[in-house]
Amino acid sequence: MSVLSAKYMHDEAAAFAHVEAMLWADGPVCPHCGVVDSAYPLTGVRTKPSAKNPEGKERHGLWKCRECRKQFTVRKGTIFEESHLPLHLWLQAIHLMVSSKKGISSHQLHRVLGITYKSAWFLTHRIRECMRDGALAGFGGNGGIVEVDETFIGKEPGVKKAKNSRGGSHKMKMLTLLDRDTKRTKSIVVDDLTKATLIPILQENIAREAYVMTDEAKQYQNIGAGKVFDAHGWTNHSAGQYVDYDDAEIHTNTVEGFYSIFKRGMKGVYQHCGKQHLHRYAAEFDFRYNNRVANGVDDFERGQMALRGVVGKRLTYRQAY
Repeated sequence: MSVLSAKYMHDEAAAFAHVEAMLWADGPVCPHCGVVDSAYPLTGVRTKPSAKNPEGKERHGLWKCRECRKQFTVRKGTIFEESHLPLHLWLQAIHLMVSSKKGISSHQLHRVLGITYKSAWFLTHRIRECMRDGALAGFGGNGGIVEVDETFIGKEPGVKKAKNSRGGSHKMKMLTLLDRDTKRTKSIVVDDLTKATLIPILQENIAREAYVMTDEAKQYQNIGAGKVFDAHGWTNHSAGQYVDYDDAEIHTNTVEGFYSIFKRGMKGVYQHCGKQHLHRYAAEFDFRYNNRVANGVDDFERGQMALRGVVGKRLTYRQAY
């Protein structure tokens, strides 16, 4: 049976029960006082009558804390807070985003879910926020191989392309690290590709004993042999060398494969992205790549992982815009 056929994808009461089971494993948690499993459900409560709903709408998932006497739902303190969209539509949107390898556009969601484009745009940004992981990567432990590369996309705000110039100085820049052992990536939006900018980021996210793989870019020269990392291998892409002639382990083809998915999604599905939003799109592609079938995670499990990440990541429209 399709995941989208599940009852919690279409029934509001079932949607609340599903989210509560995911987020409140030890019982309802009061967001006001923090007390766990000391609340009781309020049933039959309805909103005020309106022209659209003369009898009011039933308030699903409403609880009242025995300690502080305040009411709350599982939406409080999550990306769902203050949203007028039914919770079951949120769950549909989360599944569609995590199961689309190259992403799904806000226009597509607005048509599929039957909501406005503005709502779909805001909804997708809030879901990307729950995919973000601010923790340092910790790649390359025990001498593992870490591939490092950068890519250019879109246009850097306020920067014009010089006449007859080459390279990507006028484009937005993103750095990606990939751990071959764990098959995970971490992507960071950067303002420039100088050594002073990149090396501190590498040091924060890669263990000193790692074997780092890069291309021939000058900012990566002299970072091995214990100077920054224990070992450094590189290939000369400008000379057409993509795998070292003597050691087939030395290459950055894996991270280039990640970029092929990222670029096809950004250009083919999303088409345009402002720099203020690029970090969230990067987090979205990292999340799907890190939790893919090759890492033992299917679409359903990926959706559950995204749902567990909704707590404490509320995003307002002003912040998203």
